[in-house]
Amino acid sequence: MLAWVLLGIRFDVKKERVEGVLGPDLDVVDVHCCFGVCYTVATRIIHKLQNPIDSEVTFMENWDLIIIGAGAAGLAAGIYGARSGLKTLLLDEKMAGGTAAEAPLVENYPGFPEIAGTELADKMTLHCKKAGAVIHDIEPVVSMDLKGETKKIKTNRAEYEATTVIIATGAHYNEIGVKGEKEFHGRGVSYCGVCDGPFFKGKHVLVVGGGNSACTTTLYLSGIVGELTLVHRREAFRAEEKLAKDVLSKANVNVLFNTEILEIKGDKVVNSVILSDVKTKQTRELPVAAVFVQVGESPNSSLALEVGVEAEEGGKSLKIDMHQRTNLSGVFAAGDVTNHPVKQVGTAVGQGITAALEAYSYIKRPYYRK
Repeated sequence: MLAWVLLGIRFDVKKERVEGVLGPDLDVVDVHCCFGVCYTVATRIIHKLQNPIDSEVTFMENWDLIIIGAGAAGLAAGIYGARSGLKTLLLDEKMAGGTAAEAPLVENYPGFPEIAGTELADKMTLHCKKAGAVIHDIEPVVSMDLKGETKKIKTNRAEYEATTVIIATGAHYNEIGVKGEKEFHGRGVSYCGVCDGPFFKGKHVLVVGGGNSACTTTLYLSGIVGELTLVHRREAFRAEEKLAKDVLSKANVNVLFNTEILEIKGDKVVNSVILSDVKTKQTRELPVAAVFVQVGESPNSSLALEVGVEAEEGGKSLKIDMHQRTNLSGVFAAGDVTNHPVKQVGTAVGQGITAALEAYSYIKRPYYRK
């Protein structure tokens, strides 16, 4: 694969060593879709390779606070947990940074009028480590027992015990569910413009969606690709007004409202899509080299729900109160996995801070539990 070639040239790392850290199923960590920015991805992977954890180790460690997920919410919780004097561990199935690291540009985080998502994520990760928290990335949680006084967490490498747990597992990108989407995933179908955009330099690509993520991805890709078509099934954008205006001002961007994709076609890679006008039902085939799907996210809550954490009525987002507490004593949740109505980096950070301080109160203040 091209990614392995580039990794080997830049860092002299063998494929077997990388698989030893990431596991043979590359889809789990989305390395397969990162050819376009291999240097950025490789840098973070190499850091992991240079600081490996023995995958055969199965030991028990005791912590005051274990945070599952190292995105914005988890990292903020890690900073406040460690600074409060709690022995704090963060576990993430991918690299620390979360979906914020995949944002082409963040323009609404206080203090940073304009910052790349990868840079913001790296700053948060470094801050968390400096505060004293321990981060184990590329270490997915496989089972949990959260109902007793002592919480038990099992990963693919070890077993841990903790007095409190914060679930900050974030969300995953939604699919559009059309023919060809799964077949061409990683072969022209992508959910990450930052990861894969440079791979399609000068070509014609298509973006699906009408919210902030779709518009932000469009703006990023418009500076790389030759031509971009943005399709949205409604009559107007749902994105912030400034983002929508910026998209419409791009000379190489063609916006098709009231339009949806019926099928993604290709041979070995994507080469076209079938579009349909939602009003007239007329269809047409549009040649494109890639399809970037940006139609929202769904919470990564399945494991938490399996072990008894309650979800909001009729949904899968974890139900929390104003203190980030779930229905289980000593178990908190923060970020996009919760039923908080606003899904932003800033709100995730705030929830993570609240959850960590509540975890501190749970441990250090006996009256708290009453």
